[in-house]
Amino acid sequence: MMLQSKIILYIISLSLGSAFLTAEEEDIENPNSIIGYGDALVLGLVEGITEFLPISSTGHLILVKERMMDPSSMDASQEEAVDAYLIVIQAGAILAVALLYARRISTILLGFLGLDPKGKKLGINILAAFAPAAALGPFLDSWIESYLFGSIPVAISLILGAGLMHWAEKRKRKLDGADLGGGKNLNELNIRNCLVVGLLQCVAMCPGTSRSMMTIVGGYLVGLSRGQAAEFSFLLGLVTLTAAAAYKGLTKGETLLANLEYGPMFFGCLVAGVAAAFSVRWLVGYLARKGLGLFVWYRLVLGLLILSICVEF
Repeated sequence: MMLQSKIILYIISLSLGSAFLTAEEEDIENPNSIIGYGDALVLGLVEGITEFLPISSTGHLILVKERMMDPSSMDASQEEAVDAYLIVIQAGAILAVALLYARRISTILLGFLGLDPKGKKLGINILAAFAPAAALGPFLDSWIESYLFGSIPVAISLILGAGLMHWAEKRKRKLDGADLGGGKNLNELNIRNCLVVGLLQCVAMCPGTSRSMMTIVGGYLVGLSRGQAAEFSFLLGLVTLTAAAAYKGLTKGETLLANLEYGPMFFGCLVAGVAAAFSVRWLVGYLARKGLGLFVWYRLVLGLLILSICVEF
């Protein structure tokens, strides 16, 4: 695991250096670029830090976008490109987690080749959990972007999610008692358990809800230990986020390339990868020791703060 982390940081550091060296030249070539290197740095940090934490990366990116960019200065195509990039930027976080969990992923691949029965079972369970989002996502995508990509919907989702996490954590502590590591491991999951987690993941299509939160809570509900619930959330996220980023790339690719520069787009993804590598490592250890309580308070305070700013009483 330590070697994988060093490889991640080494490769991304080289790429970041290259991006900075070309930043000045590209900014001169296109001074009117919607997203520059500074914007990409901020968006990448926010994405990487929050993607696998139960606090909603998309919700945070929407909030940051609304503070950094003036919607009135963008036409419909430019705003569509920025919203699409908020999904595509997940590619960096996906790569980081794939490298961190390379051993587990290799076990799953060996399972599908008939060489590891436990790996095959886990792979099938992940695909079962992914199925509900795969079925519903393409139909809900446009509606969600049109009506829920805003500060107030994000704030409401943050607050409601805080309540759900508080209930789930309280229930988990009641069932496990003083044993913070109590619960099933991934090998004990069945298809029904995974469909429950997958259906809850669909709720996270609403910005501000958090895919990580819903899948970890789902893991709690089907009896997984805290650490195993987090790991299943990460592995499921690799499939779900890859599919979401690929879908955006295919459906909005022309819009993205017409309005955004290659350099800042790539740079933001790389920054997200670095931040995600540290964030995931920290979260696994923290959940095993403390649970979800910290994130309950964070979501509640942030949601109420956003509402107080956006709503005139």
